[in-house]
Amino acid sequence: MKIINKIPLNYLILYQTLKMIKKNIFSIVVALIILYLSLASSDTFKNVPFSTIPNLDKLVHLCMYFGLMSAIIFDNRKRIISNKQVLLLALIPFFYGVLMEILQGVLIVSRYASIYDVMANSTGIVISILVWLWVKPLIKTSVR
Repeated sequence: MKIINKIPLNYLILYQTLKMIKKNIFSIVVALIILYLSLASSDTFKNVPFSTIPNLDKLVHLCMYFGLMSAIIFDNRKRIISNKQVLLLALIPFFYGVLMEILQGVLIVSRYASIYDVMANSTGIVISILVWLWVKPLIKTSVR
């Protein structure tokens, strides 16, 4: 206990932050990819094959947030004890998606915010949770 009292508080906070980043690195990388894709100009995607298919972006949103929620579950799989914890974790990608939509509407001239994108994001999150609830009993490793 005496050793902890001699370590400055800011080093303890930095240590805990780095520990949290290490435990959630996969989720952070997926979130950064989504950040780039969400805030890139629409001109970035003009040469993408199939970009002319109507509402394809909704499927992309669904897949991105399915991936983000799945990454969060994967990073925290050993610490998830109850389904309530999974639902609380789902708030992270949900509000992240809402924030991305707001930033698209405010910062990017060639893009706009859409409630339908938020709904697609939420659908991806829900599907990821349902897959986890289906797969969780099949996993032989301890979830604690």
